[in-house]
Amino acid sequence: MKKRFSEEQIIRILKEAESGVPVKELCRKYGFSDATFYNWRQKYGGLEVSEARRLKTLEEENQRLKKLLADSMLDNEALKAALSEK
Repeated sequence: MKKRFSEEQIIRILKEAESGVPVKELCRKYGFSDATFYNWRQKYGGLEVSEARRLKTLEEENQRLKKLLADSMLDNEALKAALSEK
């Protein structure tokens, strides 16, 4: 799924809100819902751009490692099944 806003844009929007711009006004200005804003604030609140990039990299690495683990576990189960058939 393609995101409409980059981490940099999200952090800039959150900083606008911190400076006093009302959430409803930001939602109207940039075209997103207030629920999206609060989700962003929960995930990116207080982060700088470099930290958000690092978070994204870590999330991608975590996803890759989970896939590797799942593949390894499936291989292990297949080997056990093959050995038990003999």
